[in-house]
Amino acid sequence: MEYTRITHIDDPLFKQMHQLMQDVFPPEEVLEFSLWKDPLEDPGIRVFVAVHEGKVVGATEYRYYEDFNVAMTDFTIIGQAGLGIGPFLANHRAEDLKALAEANGKKLYGMFAEIYDPYRVEHHEFGGVKPMNPYVRREVLSHLGYKRLDFPYVHPSWNNDGEAVEGLDLSFLPMEPGVTELDSELIVKFLRRYYTVLPNKPQAWLDMIESLETKDKIALKPF
Repeated sequence: MEYTRITHIDDPLFKQMHQLMQDVFPPEEVLEFSLWKDPLEDPGIRVFVAVHEGKVVGATEYRYYEDFNVAMTDFTIIGQAGLGIGPFLANHRAEDLKALAEANGKKLYGMFAEIYDPYRVEHHEFGGVKPMNPYVRREVLSHLGYKRLDFPYVHPSWNNDGEAVEGLDLSFLPMEPGVTELDSELIVKFLRRYYTVLPNKPQAWLDMIESLETKDKIALKPF
């Protein structure tokens, strides 16, 4: 299996990846094909696919914020079971992020990730791929060390229609043991930066940010 970066919308592997996203994720979670041009060419956004026998069988997108010294996993897709795609992507991503942080003169502080709450999104089939089942994914993230940030989370729809997407938690993987909370300021700065690309923010998201700004710390809780 090969870990291959995609940096251009005309890469034939990207067409396969985008189709895989449509097969696995609900429509409001998938950015329209043509809108991927700028993100793919952005050096700060890292999109990699797992290629097995010429076919895209998995993908991950993530980014490292030098000024915050944190990363964000945008998504991880496992296209089929039985190939070890999840560990393959996670291990390569971890090594890449470690190198990026070291080049920044630091040790990575941690990584954010959005995760579906399976008790609120049971209707999502995720392409019928069992490893993508919300119950399985949540357990995997828990085993990796991720914890849920303890506040009601919504995010703007990637359709950029001003709708709020619910049914997810924002989680964080601290790289140092014993971290039980995060500064609210870090969370707010991260979310504002991350969702800059979507100008149509729902009121529920704005209210969430306003609420976070009144707090000092947010606890990290088990899933």
